[in-house]
Order: sequence, then structure tokens, then C-alpha cells
Amino acid sequence: MKKLILVFLAAVTFSCGENKKENKTEMNADTPVENKTTPVEAADANVAVVTIEGNDQMKFNKNEIRVKAGQTVKLTLKHVGKMDKAVMGHNWALLTKDADMATVGQAAAVAADNDYIPADMTDKFIVHTKMLGGGESTTIEFEAPAPGTYIFMCTFPGHYALMQGKFIVE
Repeated sequence: MKKLILVFLAAVTFSCGENKKENKTEMNADTPVENKTTPVEAADANVAVVTIEGNDQMKFNKNEIRVKAGQTVKLTLKHVGKMDKAVMGHNWALLTKDADMATVGQAAAVAADNDYIPADMTDKFIVHTKMLGGGESTTIEFEAPAPGTYIFMCTFPGHYALMQGKFIVE
């Protein structure tokens, strides 16, 4: 009887093993690979369409944006969180090359009356969106500046420490 049970178990083990299907995917040059970076969409060669999101965890979903010099940039900022603008407002601001992000961020913290854009530092901004609350979005258009690397940030008090990135113009 014990031999019969052992033979039965061996047969079940081997038969199950042989019918197993492998779920391996072979990779070759023709296999599509998911791109982890979000490319800038181009309506045409002269327009870069960019969408960036800010959330209730004080994060942008992108930390780098690449465009070409002279392109029209159509940038949409979406606040995908639920919190009110007074508590967790977000904007998107592109600084000039000579602007110091920390200095701008600290000055912005006391500029509530001007949507957290310091009135005496407007020359340090190339462009910015309005401040948004949860569920809101806005779109701005501007011409990409000269080639180089610029900083973008949120100017809501304290957000620039986490909500920042590089705007690279090629």
C-alpha cells in the first residue's frame, strides 16, 4: 500500500511539473520597453506640450522637463490632491538662471497677498502659473528661454524644498 501511495505521489508530482507553463518574456531589440520618463508631447516641432501634477504630499510627478530653445511651451499644471489652496496650494514657477531658489522660496513665504510671488523679485521669474487648490488645473504658454538648465519650483511656503526640478532647454 505504501508503495502504491509513493508511486501515485511521484506520478502527480512529475505530471504537474511537466504541464507547467513558463511566463518568461524574451527581450530583444524589437521588444517594446516601458519608458519610465514621460516625454514631452509635441503638437508640432514648434510646440512642446507639458503636463505636470502636484499632489497633497508636496510632490510634483516630474523632476525634469526637456524642451528645445525657442519652442512654444504649453504647460498644464494639475493639482491632483484634494486639499484647499490655503492649506496645500501649488503653482509652477520657472526661475531665471541667476535666481537663487532658497532666497526666492523664503521671500515667497511672506508674499501671500501676491499668490506667493514676491513683488520685489518678479525679475527672478521667467514665468509662473497661478496658485491652485485640490482638483484645479491651469495652462500657460511661453517661449522656451535660451539653452541651459533652469530651476522650476512651487512657491507656496516651504514647498520649494520638495517641489522643484530642472527645466532643461536644448
